[in-house]
Amino acid sequence: MSDLGWLEVVLRAVAVLAGFLVLPLLVGQTEHKVMAHMQGRLGPMYAGGFHGWAQLVADGVKFVQKEDVVPARADRWAFRLAPGVALVPCLIALALIPLSPNVVGAKVDASVLLVLAVIGVGIIGTLMAGWASANKYSLLGAMRAAAQLVSYELPMVLVVASVALAAGTLSLIGITQAWTPWWLLWQLPGAVVFFVAGLAELQRTPFDMPVADSEIVFGPYTEYTGLRFAFFLLAEYAGIVVMSLLFAVLFLGGWSGPWSGTLGWLWTLLKALVVAVVVIWFRVSWPRLREDQLQRLAWVWLVPIALLQLAVTAVGVVMMR
Repeated sequence: MSDLGWLEVVLRAVAVLAGFLVLPLLVGQTEHKVMAHMQGRLGPMYAGGFHGWAQLVADGVKFVQKEDVVPARADRWAFRLAPGVALVPCLIALALIPLSPNVVGAKVDASVLLVLAVIGVGIIGTLMAGWASANKYSLLGAMRAAAQLVSYELPMVLVVASVALAAGTLSLIGITQAWTPWWLLWQLPGAVVFFVAGLAELQRTPFDMPVADSEIVFGPYTEYTGLRFAFFLLAEYAGIVVMSLLFAVLFLGGWSGPWSGTLGWLWTLLKALVVAVVVIWFRVSWPRLREDQLQRLAWVWLVPIALLQLAVTAVGVVMMR
């Protein structure tokens, strides 16, 4: 590979890493502010003065100061590695999602398949944390997280298959280039299924049973403190970024918009920001479901709707040909 080729690879890697470090923190800051306004919380609005701009900094200092505790009976290697295993898949997925045809960390032909595979790996970090903590509440939370993955991965994959079938490609860039505004109607049921399944994959309200504090303390993360706990929070916000960007690319046309040739990357980010705000709004507004309600929603409603969407898309593609 030439020097110019190596330079491009390094620049892409640095850009992806910078986005990985910045975008989740922006989502975290947005969550602080949205929840503060919607629930009348005063604390997040004071740190640093104007509109509480330093709240995220204060949180970071708090996590750094906390002692890193490892339970005496924990599986120490698995306990310590779990936050990294939960975090790295989000970094890989972020590198595969295009902001525009030319702004993408890694161009892969079947990128949508690779993104789905990588997202599914993140649950291993949660399972490692629950098992290695030697805590019954942590283990229960990990088992709940695994059950959610099994239930909601299927409708998500079916919906993505529907979009890929409509576009005639497994490339995220190709899917966005094939997108037309009428997809908002044609793929609307699939978009709803994808959003709900994404919330469950992220273990966000109303699907936060694995970390239900009133039932199992804080699930897989009960024994974590300091920076290791902060890494799990970062993985959660990074997951929101990945899901929001993926939703924007699959269903909202990604970089489609005025002056897309130069500002396409900005349109993708703005659409993803709107989706992320809706995710935060769900946390503020919806109560937690019971475990049986979660399973019923997945198998009785989402899977049939996803299968119907896939069938409708297949018939539409055949008719258009």
